Amino acid sequence: MFNDIGPLELVTLVVLAVLVFGPDKLPKVIQDVTRTIRKIREFSESAKQDIRQELGPEFKDFEFEDLNPKTFIRKQLDNDDLGLKEIRNGFDLKKEMAEVTDAVHGREPESSSTGSSSSGSSTGTSGGAIDMTKKPEKPEDDRPPFDADAT
Repeated sequence: MFNDIGPLELVTLVVLAVLVFGPDKLPKVIQDVTRTIRKIREFSESAKQDIRQELGPEFKDFEFEDLNPKTFIRKQLDNDDLGLKEIRNGFDLKKEMAEVTDAVHGREPESSSTGSSSSGSSTGTSGGAIDMTKKPEKPEDDRPPFDADAT
């Protein structure tokens, strides 16, 4: 429940509780808090059971955690009925990126057997890879247009 509280924070809370409630009243306060938390949990569990009974046998595997949108989407995407795993496994990211870069640069997509040597040698790149570290050459005197009305 309190996974994100560190040891120093826990010691600080204990010292604060002793200072606020005093050492003689602190055990009674802890018992009251735990009793209240227990009653709240029992109330929520009984409410969940009532809702499950009212929904009927069609919703016997209904989980309230599925109402969280992230959990619902994760559960639906992990379901193999849609065939998403086949689509995910059949997707070749490197090939798709090579096709996109070829389309951006206006080159014909390279085929695996024919025509790859002529287009690969003319562009100066190996295997259709583009060197992203090179900066495009730009003349030094080429300045952007100045618009006096924009300033």
